[in-house]
Amino acid sequence: MKFAKEGYSFIGFFAVVTVVLLLLGQEWIVLLPFVLTLFMAYFFRDPEREIPEGEGLFVAPADGKILVLQTVRESLYLNSEVLQISIFMSPLNVHVNRAPCDGIVEKVIHTPGKFLSAFKPEASVQNENIAMTMSTKYGTILVRQIAGFIARRAVCRVAAGEALRRGGRYGVIKFSSRVDIFLPPATIPKVKLGDRVTAGETILGYIP
Repeated sequence: MKFAKEGYSFIGFFAVVTVVLLLLGQEWIVLLPFVLTLFMAYFFRDPEREIPEGEGLFVAPADGKILVLQTVRESLYLNSEVLQISIFMSPLNVHVNRAPCDGIVEKVIHTPGKFLSAFKPEASVQNENIAMTMSTKYGTILVRQIAGFIARRAVCRVAAGEALRRGGRYGVIKFSSRVDIFLPPATIPKVKLGDRVTAGETILGYIP
C-alpha cells in the first residue's frame, strides 16, 4: 500500500510510541497508539487510480460526496460564469487531491481564514483555503482546497508554471474537508447532488 508523503510523520510518530510502550512493558496502554497508527496509515493511503481517457473530460479532484452543483459567478479569480461542483471529504475518504484535467498551473494562492464545518455554504469563501488556477485548452479553471473544522491544513504540492496531467496527484488535505472546482460554463455535468465520487476516476462533466 502506498501512502501520501505528508502522512509518514504521523504514522511514524504513533508507531514509535507503540513500540516504546511495548518495550517499557506498558501493555495496558499500548492499544491506543497502535489503533492510531492503523488509522493514520488508513487515512493517508494513496491508492492507484484508473484515469479515464477522452477529450473534454473533467475528473473529480477529490474522493467524497457531491455537496454543491450549480452555476455561479466566480468573481475572486475567474470573473465569469462557471459550473461549481463541491465535494465533501469525510475522514474515511482518501485525501490525496488530483488534477481534474491537463493544464498549466497559473497561480497558487493561500488565503488564511476560519475553520467552519466544511459542509456549510459559507465555508467555501470564509475558511482557510488554497486556490489553484489552471490554464487549459477549455479555458481557465479553478480548484480550491478548503480547510474544515477538523482539517486545518491543506497542502498544494505544485507551483505556478508546472504542468499537470488529468488525474495527477497535486496535493492533500489533512483530515476531513472539502474541495471546490469551478469549470467552464459549457461543461455538461455527469454527476448529481449526493453522488459519491472517486478522485481521478469519476467524470464530473465534459465539454461536448
